[in-house]
Amino acid sequence: MKRIITISREFGSGGRLIGKLAAERLGIAFYDKDLIKLLANESGLAADYIRGIDEIFSARVPLNFSAGDIFSYTAFSTETMSLQDHIHVILGNIVNGIAEREACVIVGRCADYILRDRGDCLNVFVHASPASKLERITKEYKVPEKNALKEMDKIDKARAGYYKYYSGQPWGLARNYHLSLSSSTFGLENCVEMIAKAAGIL
Repeated sequence: MKRIITISREFGSGGRLIGKLAAERLGIAFYDKDLIKLLANESGLAADYIRGIDEIFSARVPLNFSAGDIFSYTAFSTETMSLQDHIHVILGNIVNGIAEREACVIVGRCADYILRDRGDCLNVFVHASPASKLERITKEYKVPEKNALKEMDKIDKARAGYYKYYSGQPWGLARNYHLSLSSSTFGLENCVEMIAKAAGIL
């Protein structure tokens, strides 16, 4: 049985909602925006400030650059580490603590890579067709149609850059996950069902 389910997702794929529904379906905890709050508490930085650093970092780091395994999740030196890296180390400690404490679904934040040495994790990537993503972005996320494609590309590029930098691996590559699901093909509920079955909880 897999106690921890990590969800990586394309913007507009419905991956966050799938993760939330899966957590509700299985009766386990759900972590997404809560991680920002926990990071803020642990680091002493404002949540909005952490989000702002993420945006700046993602825009500046090239997709072919990687920090790989140079970071320890148990110790760090603020003299040799950038603020973003400092935050990521704290995040690693938080995610590992959550995994030790309870069964849960964790969305984003390189959780699959942070927990890569655990045998009780199910790592999922959720993607969708461009048309399906754009429809969700405009109708559910309320992004104007004229900005939707640009916003989708910007956020997916940021997620890919963040993941590549901290894992050294391509974001979304099927072999890096246990399940790669197309929400536009299967629908949200079927994706939830497949995740639950793959986790061995049903």
